[in-house]
Amino acid sequence: MGLEVSIEWLSVILFGGLALLLMLGLPMAFCTGSLAVICLYVFGSPAILNMMPSRIFPFMTDYQLSAVPLFIFMAAMLEKAGIIEELFDVIYKWLGSLRGGLASATVIACTVLAAMVGVVGATEVTMGMIALPAMLRRGYEPKLACGSLLAGGTLGILIPPSVMAIVYAVIAQQSLGELLIGSIFPGLLLSGMYVIYITIRCYINPKLGPALPPEERVDFKEKLRLLRNTIAPILLILLVLGVIFFGIATPVEAAGIGTFGALAVCALNRRLNWVNIHEAGMATLKATSMVMWIFFGATMFVGFFIVKGGQEFVANSIVGTGLGPYGILFLMMVVLFILGMFLDWVGILLLTVPIFVPILTKLAFTGVFGFAGVKPDDISLWYGVIFIVNMQMAFLSPPFGYSLFYLKSVAPPQISMGMIFKAAVPFMCLQAIANGLCIIFPQIILYLPSQFYAGH
Repeated sequence: MGLEVSIEWLSVILFGGLALLLMLGLPMAFCTGSLAVICLYVFGSPAILNMMPSRIFPFMTDYQLSAVPLFIFMAAMLEKAGIIEELFDVIYKWLGSLRGGLASATVIACTVLAAMVGVVGATEVTMGMIALPAMLRRGYEPKLACGSLLAGGTLGILIPPSVMAIVYAVIAQQSLGELLIGSIFPGLLLSGMYVIYITIRCYINPKLGPALPPEERVDFKEKLRLLRNTIAPILLILLVLGVIFFGIATPVEAAGIGTFGALAVCALNRRLNWVNIHEAGMATLKATSMVMWIFFGATMFVGFFIVKGGQEFVANSIVGTGLGPYGILFLMMVVLFILGMFLDWVGILLLTVPIFVPILTKLAFTGVFGFAGVKPDDISLWYGVIFIVNMQMAFLSPPFGYSLFYLKSVAPPQISMGMIFKAAVPFMCLQAIANGLCIIFPQIILYLPSQFYAGH
């Protein structure tokens, strides 16, 4: 038999040990996995080590997770096809005559790319290489230029097809189709808020984002001609999302269709060659391996914590605060935001969702300020989208926000890390407002799923 220890001390040992290993710079997957195995043996029993294969094997055989490598490969192939450059060129020619038009074009281009790519890193780095120099060259204020790129890039985890949505659906046992559809309005809401914010600021202070000089603008006929370059990728988006929404194919089958479509788009752009396929394949292998290893480590870590009574301990601690359902949800949002400063989103999702979702589904969300509440059956879906919006803040929050470092890696030398941190702050505030709106008005999330899924 293992050592007997109270759940309070076990929580301190587990999460204190995790924090220590992460501070030493060890990868998340091996921190959680090694801690779980050691604690299983020390505080459990040799027999309880059987939990390892029983927790890991379901992930290795989960059908829905096969959409992850397919969507990542689709994103990598579209990046190789040069779609990102073309899309930005078209949108900025359309919006360039407006104040702040280039920054707004960056956000809109990122919104469209999010529907093709679903991976933050690819959008952030490529757009950073194209849009940031273009804005700085035309006299845009560096913080506004960086902020529009940071905020637009994070839309990739929200607007479908989203890798984060796939992982959440598997962990929370939530319908992936509903989750993808429920993410559309919040994604468009955020995109619209970014564009409105940029436009208002640039009209108040034109020096922040001057309009393109007249000699660089194009006439309406040329604008229409440029749209031809966007037909193939936009048809691909409509095809992938359409077959999911109308129930023609499952999200995994849609990912397969999207992958084939990405290869076709690449061929149309004369970029389909073995070098690009090999590079896209290697990028997919690395990203998928990272996600799956974090899965294996975190699921053992959480599994051990739950077996030892951790779920009841956390639930009792949260309910013991005396807060109402919305107060508890707010507390969870604060915890997620703090975790987002230090951990990868996959780790946060795998550590918190198995504990938080069962607590939330037992609560009654009857609405705030006289607005409609959420039915018990919809809580998991509603929380899923709120969680993803919150994770966008994690990508932007110092000191370890991934998007901040993606942008720094391609930014000119005069753009300091401090400047990038400051650029993120107003857009994080917008994300917090959008999350609040999704909580107060749950129909922003739930309306589309209720229309597409009969009996929802």
